[in-house]
Amino acid sequence: MSRSRYLVASIILAAASLCAHAQTMLPTSGTLVVVPAYGEVKHANDQVRITFTLEEQDKDKAAAASRVNRKMKEGTDILKRQDPQAILQTRGYYTYPVYSEAQPRPNANTPRQPIGWRVGQYLDATTTNLSNLPKTVASVQSVLGLNGLYFSLSDATSKKLDDQRIAATYRNLTERIGAIARAMGRSETDAVLDTIDFEGSGNYAVEGAMPKATMMRAASMNDAAQVEEPSFEPGETTLNMRVVGKVRFK
Repeated sequence: MSRSRYLVASIILAAASLCAHAQTMLPTSGTLVVVPAYGEVKHANDQVRITFTLEEQDKDKAAAASRVNRKMKEGTDILKRQDPQAILQTRGYYTYPVYSEAQPRPNANTPRQPIGWRVGQYLDATTTNLSNLPKTVASVQSVLGLNGLYFSLSDATSKKLDDQRIAATYRNLTERIGAIARAMGRSETDAVLDTIDFEGSGNYAVEGAMPKATMMRAASMNDAAQVEEPSFEPGETTLNMRVVGKVRFK
């Protein structure tokens, strides 16, 4: 076969292949495509909520309550001195009777009498002063018990991350639209955004994930004269965003 005939035959085969491929592609003009997209940003936690607890037990209810009131005030004063910017909140004041473990006599009509009283209270502190956190906690632990810590992002930091989260989500949306256009054998310039739902409120959207935060628990350590400073790792929080775009192809 001459060279010219070989080239003609090659062109005919290539054209036939393109025609066959074109026949397998469905028409996409006017197609409306719903595209979900996702974006996330990560940031080191810069806020902590600390919960302190105190409980006293005594045969005399007034004596137990008095010790709780005195020690809670002492612990609150220490906390205010160590971290003046902390936001404090007392809560959960309780008083419970304590009964003997001995079983009551059968058919006894007399009500059970308490042998003592448990009185307690909680104190919450929210602060962004993480550098001084070990010293603050150790100082307060000399009077109150440490019940738990909850690391998270401050409101100011969360607001600053909104721009980054929106940009990351929109970037993922455009990347997905481009991939869909190429899969359909269309140019990205043929895709026109019809709707963008940043709230993800449609039935096609998935519920947004809550920011992840780090929780630490610690045992109660009441009546410690002096406590060594603990070690804490605040970790980081991931903020997610979901967006749904409706894209129509020309």
